[in-house]
Amino acid sequence: MVRDVIVVGSGVIGLTCAVTLAEGGFGVSVWSRDPAAETTSAVAGGLWWPYRIEPAEAAGRWSVASLAELTALAADPGETGVRFADGTHAGLGRAGLGAWADEVPGLRPAVPAELPAGYATGLRAHVPLIDMPTHLRYLERRLVAAGGTVERRALASLTEAGRRAPVVVNCSGLGARELVPDPEVHPVQGQVVVVENPGLDEWLVAADPVAAETLYVLPQPYGVVLGGTARAHAWELRP
Repeated sequence: MVRDVIVVGSGVIGLTCAVTLAEGGFGVSVWSRDPAAETTSAVAGGLWWPYRIEPAEAAGRWSVASLAELTALAADPGETGVRFADGTHAGLGRAGLGAWADEVPGLRPAVPAELPAGYATGLRAHVPLIDMPTHLRYLERRLVAAGGTVERRALASLTEAGRRAPVVVNCSGLGARELVPDPEVHPVQGQVVVVENPGLDEWLVAADPVAAETLYVLPQPYGVVLGGTARAHAWELRP
């Protein structure tokens, strides 16, 4: 089938691009080596917060636009996987953030009782927390409802997709290193542990944007996501 657009990759960015295009009237197919449930998106913690993303000014605009969309989706968390939750980002002050912070609901300095041991500063906020497996399934349903399709395909190059559609959107993530190829693409490896939730309903993060180790506690419907790591150039998949 010849389509207007082929989106390569079925992670959250690929599916979101595909939904936007399909709902805009384009014929869209998502081609992906892996199903959405087996992408790195499926195991992401899911907290909305700009982190390790550049260029900073553009990323701030993207984040504000995403916040508006997620706010609308949070009206039906069971369907979309998006809900709002209060939490603390330890070690941050407002001065270190961009203009996007003016749009964050409930952003204020944390008081000492709200901070983990060893931290003198932090911020409180009320932001989206996304159950990623549920959200990916929601995006797939929304894409199909808009006339889009999802196909399992392992590509050797983007040229193959270009033979089938005049527009190709590359959302292959780490796969772009070999697919484009783009040797500058590298992973920032995150490892998490999911445990039973003893009753937590707030999130806690202490993430230095250049550190290889981070702290986050993210309550999700399926348990509490405890993290983690942020190790650049680490390709190992075993814990």
